[in-house]
Amino acid sequence: MTDFAAGTILGYPRIGRRRELKRAVEAHWRGDMDAATLEARAADLRRATRDRLADLGLGRTDSAIPESFSYYDQVLDVAASVGALPERFAHLRDDDGSIPLAAYFTVARGEGDAAPLEMTKWFDTNYHYLVPEIGPETRFEITSDRFARQVAEAVAQGYVTRPVLVGPVTFLALSKPTDAAARTRPLDRLDDLLPVYVELLARLRSAGADWVQLDEPALVSQSLGYTDDELAAAAARSADVLASAADRPSILVAAGYGALSGAAWQALVSSAIEGIAIDLTRGEVPVAVPGLDSKVLVAGVIDGRNVWRGDLAAAADTLSAAAGLGSARTVAGTSTSLQHVPHDLADEPELDPRLVSWLAFADQKVAQVATLAGGLLNGRESISAELDAATAALADRRSADGVRDHAVRARLAELTPTDRTRTAFEVRAAAQDAALGLPVLPTTTIGSFPQTGEIRRARAEFGRGAIDADAYEGFLREEIARVIELQEGIGLDVLVHGEAERNDMVQYFAENLDGFAVTRNGWVQSYGSRATRPSILWGDVSRPAPITVPWAAYAQSLSSAPVKGMLTGPVTILAWSFVRDDQPLSDTADQVALALRDEITDLERAGIAIVQVDEPALRELLPLRTADQGAYLDWSVGAFRLATAGAADETQIHTHLCYSEFGIVIDAIAALDADVTSIEAARSRGEVISDVAASGFDHGIGPGVYDIHSPRVPSEAEVADILRRAVSELDVRRLWVNPDCGLKTRGYDETLASLRNIVSAARAVRAQVAAGV
Repeated sequence: MTDFAAGTILGYPRIGRRRELKRAVEAHWRGDMDAATLEARAADLRRATRDRLADLGLGRTDSAIPESFSYYDQVLDVAASVGALPERFAHLRDDDGSIPLAAYFTVARGEGDAAPLEMTKWFDTNYHYLVPEIGPETRFEITSDRFARQVAEAVAQGYVTRPVLVGPVTFLALSKPTDAAARTRPLDRLDDLLPVYVELLARLRSAGADWVQLDEPALVSQSLGYTDDELAAAAARSADVLASAADRPSILVAAGYGALSGAAWQALVSSAIEGIAIDLTRGEVPVAVPGLDSKVLVAGVIDGRNVWRGDLAAAADTLSAAAGLGSARTVAGTSTSLQHVPHDLADEPELDPRLVSWLAFADQKVAQVATLAGGLLNGRESISAELDAATAALADRRSADGVRDHAVRARLAELTPTDRTRTAFEVRAAAQDAALGLPVLPTTTIGSFPQTGEIRRARAEFGRGAIDADAYEGFLREEIARVIELQEGIGLDVLVHGEAERNDMVQYFAENLDGFAVTRNGWVQSYGSRATRPSILWGDVSRPAPITVPWAAYAQSLSSAPVKGMLTGPVTILAWSFVRDDQPLSDTADQVALALRDEITDLERAGIAIVQVDEPALRELLPLRTADQGAYLDWSVGAFRLATAGAADETQIHTHLCYSEFGIVIDAIAALDADVTSIEAARSRGEVISDVAASGFDHGIGPGVYDIHSPRVPSEAEVADILRRAVSELDVRRLWVNPDCGLKTRGYDETLASLRNIVSAARAVRAQVAAGV
């Protein structure tokens, strides 16, 4: 076993401090940058990252720096390296069978009639990965040497870094079978995949890697369709095969995002791999088991998923407890990759200095790890000043104004069960049908329309004072009027105002609610080239004034068709923010829900008959362990109902959920008691429809028919096929027709073409329904 650092991180943000990778990749997609220039820009970004991490205290030649770059997604990186791409993309391979960068991007984005890989959430985070499609026919082989080339690139720069790959067990456990009816599950192909990983390891060693990190977070999850014992057995098998390879780096298996099961912990410690990284922010120090004395143990005591300054004294205590297990070396580390947090607090000069003192972005977390590593090497007294400073910041945060608002807390204390209960759905549905008079299979969109360059320029000009509030409001009114006119021309039945005034569906509300702060450069990758700036929820939440009412009322004044009021739900606001960690999430969710409840009341007073409260993140926050899921679903459903239960019977409450995998939460979706629920279905070709039908769901439902994460325009026939499947399995009286998600990230040409196809398909199927066909 080669030497290993005293401190490390499990990954680092890869999009660049100013989203340099995003801009380069999108320029390449537009045809404005050739592949060679894109590769050079990416290499520059990787070099800058290595230098930055070394400057922050990670070693240059002891494998402390992770090589965790990705052009799009870490799961897709492995799929493209082991040949696991669907047959519909086989023609994109080079003559030698390798998978070039152009093919990699096409698999992610789709092309013509070839749909991209399905996309869903990476465990319980706001990062999306691409879902591999694995079946008995999938042939595993080395099809890319990109991992090895990046290691060699680092060596040439004077670094010995640690390449990071999604491990074989997690890669397969996260995959979907190519034939859902087949008995073969992706994880059954483990023995076929492992020889390819053995070859990958040999290539990494030849390129100069002393250690390799295999990310295996599947081992902490009970939400992937495999039992703890099955995953532990797969981990043991994987470790045995990979550790027995003759020519390889030392292996660090990283299992973040939760606590390892006892079986998985035992399997890893008993194996011949050299290192294990565990999450000690979400799990306890495990029990000592024989075999650990030959292992490096990376103790993840710095949270890789939030932005709060760590309690370094407590982290040092946990490190001491982990060291007591008797490992060959205990290493200070992060609980997960830092890809889930922004780069650097130094990039946020506009944040309140007092708030800044409570925070830590990626660079500050690296520095915390370096501090704790120094304590391991030189004794706790050597870092006493840093421990004391962190303790003082935590004390200051607890006592600061706004962290606790007595009026907000008094209102929560007065809540009763009736505050979360509406009239029976059948009564509401009759009242809404009479009030709205919509046709069978009504058409609508999820909310946002494309955020054009003109919109972004106007927002930026207003932000820097180049135009005044009147000019900016006038621009927004013109944009809303244009979007209403477009929708009427296309023939949509229920309209939206397009959300031109919103920079982000969460940040917009954060900017208008007390208890939040927003960043200027706090970008975090969401998927591919898309990034978001999560807001920072630091104090008790309240609504000082109406937020969306003026825009919704103006839009409704322009049309006789109903216009939806658009709100972001309490769970999603929490999921897509960095949320305070000093009270239960349920309490914070209820505070946000009360603010939204007041907003719905004001929308009703303004004449808005349909209000959509989006909860795309409901599935995202579902705990990975089964025992924790019931409590989460109780409070998340309760928060939604608190936000919406004050609405009149005639007010139709919609909600929207994303990311396909609804079987596990279908009962909770029903418990939301929304009048209409729209769900992602297009990328999975309508698979969720059968789950909905089997559940007996009897409220309004809108399975998505247009995958907005791809630039593809769905044909009228493609949309009609999904609609006919829905009509055959669900109550047509409660079916809606809509895209998978909002249209913010799409261009107008593809958006309008897609919506026209949707309306045409809906009319065709509507006619078939009327004719009894």
